[in-house]
Amino acid sequence: MAETAVSFVFPKFLEAVKMLRDLPKEVEELTDELESFQDFIHDANKMAEAEEDNNRRDRMRKRLMRLRKTAFFMEDVIDDYVICDEKQPEEDSRCAALLCEAVEFIKTQILRLQIAYRIEKVKSLAHTEKDWFENHFPIGSRSDGSIWDNIRMEPHFIKEDEVVGLEGPIKTLKKWLTEGRKERTVISIVGMAGSGKTTLSKQVFDKVHKHFECHVLITVSRSYDIEKLLRDLTNKICEERKEDPPRVESMDRMKLIEEVNKLLCKKRYIVLFDDVWNETFWDDIKFALIDNKNGSRILITTRVGKVVDFCKNSSFVEVYKLQPLSKEKSLELLCKKAFGYGFDGCCPKDYEEVGLDIVRKCECLPLAIVAIGSLLYRKCKSPPEWRRFSQNLSSELQSNSELQSVTKILSLSYDDLPKNLKSCLLYFGMYPEDYEVKCGRLIQQWIAEGFVKQDCRRNLEEVAQEQLMELISRSLVLVASFTTDGKVKACRVHDSIHEMIREKMKNTGFCHYIDEHNDFESSDIIRRLTIATSSKCLSECREESHVRSIIFFTKEDLSEDFTSALLAKYTRLKVLDFEFTRLWDVPKNLGSLIHLKYLSFRKTSISSLPKSIGELQNLETLDVRTGEEIEIPKEITKLRKLRCLFGYRISTIEVKDSLGKLTSLEKIHELVIDEDGVVIRELGKLNQLRDLRLSNFLGRHSDSLSSSINEMQLLERLDIFVQYMTEPIDLHITSSLSKLRKLHLVGTLKAFPSWILQLQSLVKLYLKYSMLNNIPLKSLGNIPNLLILTFASRSYKGETLHFENGGFGKLKELQFKALYKLRSIVIDSGALQSLEKLHMFRIPKLKTVPSGIQYLQKLQVLDVLYMPTEFQQRIYPETGEDHWMIKHVPDVLRMLNFNDQLLLDLVVKIGQAFKYVVFLCMGAIDVAYRFCDDIWACKEKKNAKFYGLLNGWNELLARVPVKLLVGDEPFEAKFRFGRALLDDLYGSGRPDDHKRLGGPKDMNGLGGPDKPNESIGPNDPENSSESNDPNGAGGPNDPTSKVGTKIQTGQTGLKTPMS
Repeated sequence: MAETAVSFVFPKFLEAVKMLRDLPKEVEELTDELESFQDFIHDANKMAEAEEDNNRRDRMRKRLMRLRKTAFFMEDVIDDYVICDEKQPEEDSRCAALLCEAVEFIKTQILRLQIAYRIEKVKSLAHTEKDWFENHFPIGSRSDGSIWDNIRMEPHFIKEDEVVGLEGPIKTLKKWLTEGRKERTVISIVGMAGSGKTTLSKQVFDKVHKHFECHVLITVSRSYDIEKLLRDLTNKICEERKEDPPRVESMDRMKLIEEVNKLLCKKRYIVLFDDVWNETFWDDIKFALIDNKNGSRILITTRVGKVVDFCKNSSFVEVYKLQPLSKEKSLELLCKKAFGYGFDGCCPKDYEEVGLDIVRKCECLPLAIVAIGSLLYRKCKSPPEWRRFSQNLSSELQSNSELQSVTKILSLSYDDLPKNLKSCLLYFGMYPEDYEVKCGRLIQQWIAEGFVKQDCRRNLEEVAQEQLMELISRSLVLVASFTTDGKVKACRVHDSIHEMIREKMKNTGFCHYIDEHNDFESSDIIRRLTIATSSKCLSECREESHVRSIIFFTKEDLSEDFTSALLAKYTRLKVLDFEFTRLWDVPKNLGSLIHLKYLSFRKTSISSLPKSIGELQNLETLDVRTGEEIEIPKEITKLRKLRCLFGYRISTIEVKDSLGKLTSLEKIHELVIDEDGVVIRELGKLNQLRDLRLSNFLGRHSDSLSSSINEMQLLERLDIFVQYMTEPIDLHITSSLSKLRKLHLVGTLKAFPSWILQLQSLVKLYLKYSMLNNIPLKSLGNIPNLLILTFASRSYKGETLHFENGGFGKLKELQFKALYKLRSIVIDSGALQSLEKLHMFRIPKLKTVPSGIQYLQKLQVLDVLYMPTEFQQRIYPETGEDHWMIKHVPDVLRMLNFNDQLLLDLVVKIGQAFKYVVFLCMGAIDVAYRFCDDIWACKEKKNAKFYGLLNGWNELLARVPVKLLVGDEPFEAKFRFGRALLDDLYGSGRPDDHKRLGGPKDMNGLGGPDKPNESIGPNDPENSSESNDPNGAGGPNDPTSKVGTKIQTGQTGLKTPMS
């Protein structure tokens, strides 16, 4: 009996040992197989989308879902192995600990054995599913079908009187094509799919071809054969000249190029290449298009911006970026298609409102407007029918066969993407429609999802940034806002692209979007969840272990019971984003999410982090910017993979002597320095740091901090905020800091730091409270890449600033704020030649306009706020004797002196605004909070009752978030005015300054030079709420978030706040 048992168990034991021994090799093979399997899915999906038979396409999609589910199983097994393999027991030599370690070892081996059996199973499943699909749907090349030919041909036959809203672009392009340089020039029309590029190019081509001896139009499209294209070009040139074409069928590429050269020699020609996709297209065609130095032109339409870049190395280039139609022109186009020649091409009054609603939902995309207008012409004949159609527009775009051309054309851009970029684009579908997502947030989530692969030359964020720019270049992602140094700060996708993405998500299981309308059905499998509804609606959501990410956009309270239950259900999460939600407590079972890489509690109401945070061994990004100082537990130092740690103020009490263990840390802010400066020495161990922001710094720790900073060779941003009323900063930086781009110093300086003058990569310099008697402007002006320079409150105590000839050649933005002794600014004729924005705020002794300001011919924006009456009078449009010096500046914002009466009037206006808009949303509080907090600093003035009222408001606003709306004027100017107003009393020297890091806390992330936690970098998640975020603070692009006063524009363009 015993022998029988042994004979049965022993082979099983040997088999298990072998499986454990071979497990690393099996995982490696499975990883390679997964990549091959995903490539197969990618090709199969392309074939399914190209299938014109609806029934066959639906069957293919169902089998594709099974293939994707199998791929998800493979990914999960690999992830489980990685977690198991990395799990290391804590070192402890005690007997009890050794016993526990032995037990843990046995558990681990059992888990590894289970993984080995799962690998066998999933490999078999993958082969079965793949073989079935290949047998029933053989993968081969399929043409795009006749539908594409029809779609491409239609714009070529549009009559001139049918074209709407292109008069301006036609005029510009006509001038570029017929006038200007004699050298061959490439003129490119760039725009997203369906924006009217082909229509515009054909209209222009027809108007100008008579100016050229030879004119040819070639449609290129995604896949082209260069020899076939050259043959077509040759035949069309001969046809246009009415000559017999040569026998091109037998010619190779070189012979064809020579033939085209011969035909175009000494002739002025224009060639239109429509719908170019390939970035290297110009390299294929450039040698055929000879430069006769007689004004020849090549016109290219493309949705891929990089196509143009390749032309620049061997030709002059002009780029026309096609913008969306205006709402008025969009409505006109819709009515032309919907009513034909009825109503004289005008929109009837009773159709206007619903028509505008339709074009708004189309986001003024001509392709969608034309398709919808044609459908309305045939099917909807009354305003009520239009309204019903508008209400169901999203579903109509997906289900109506007559509108599928819209989605198909947009899908072409998606289908042309590499595999990793497809996932990056689909991720925009996890955000609500019209949502402007901050690039920092998006990039960190992409990294956590595994969409970004590191290479040997760049870090992950740089690779992710390049991927984002690629999507922008392909006209799939729109830039919502830029930083001053020209980098992308926030982005979004067009509504039509968003609809296409949602459809792709549904068909691929990429994400399930749950909102209160439940108008987005989940697919058979769920990989990600967006929760934009209450917890009650989630009760119907079935359990699905494949879920990798959850992002919340709900306004409802998130109870601890609900969040704990959710995390218990989805234990494989890699991304968990609670940003702007009403979360009060951290889920108790957070530590069970061992796969988690991205965790955000930003703008929530949590007050502390649990010790279980230390169990998240794979966590890479932790965002706890809740608006209050938060203490991190010592257990956080176990997170050896943590790259980014963000907080409003991060207390270091528990980690001051162990922070150096976080050796992977690349970004940390804002770190509150302990009084003894122990944590500063720990910072020296973090040599991967690229972004470091410190508060409560004491001048006596300057040597220690200097030593630590000298170890940070990768540092790109450094912010130092000195504790109020301490000794000056005196840093001795000996390292080159060759990568440092942004430097903020808030606190008294012994002298202007000489090491700043050696920072060759410096883009932004911000000084505040520096109390400097001398600033070496001549040397500072030689920093080669400086774009933004701010002298904020009390940074300079001198009376004169002289910008000498040749200095600050690249500077784009210059700000002077609260410099109480400054009497004159002198600008030589050759200085500041690239300056675009000049801001002067509360400089009481500066009573004359800066000498030489008239030389700043590139100046676009001039803000003059709370300046002396004499200064204001000198630039007044009608009577100012110095107005001639600024008349070339298109955007001038001025405001009269600040006094108690104006203060009272302004507060009354804000009170009136409360009646109209009190928007309960986390994140908007700081706009109002900061205003009241700064005004309260004036309490030493008269009228205690008045300031008592303000204090009451201040207390209220600390508890009730609000959003203010004043008037309906253009928001950009008011935003600048409002921000300057809120900055008014910065530098007042009030005793609680050190608590505010130099100013009131920035809870809405609106940014601004006087805000220490301002963020201007595209990779910097400090950028805050999106403009259309229901819980956000808004920004310049948010029509519902307008803070400021009414601006009146006079004949001269000078803007003056109205009382």
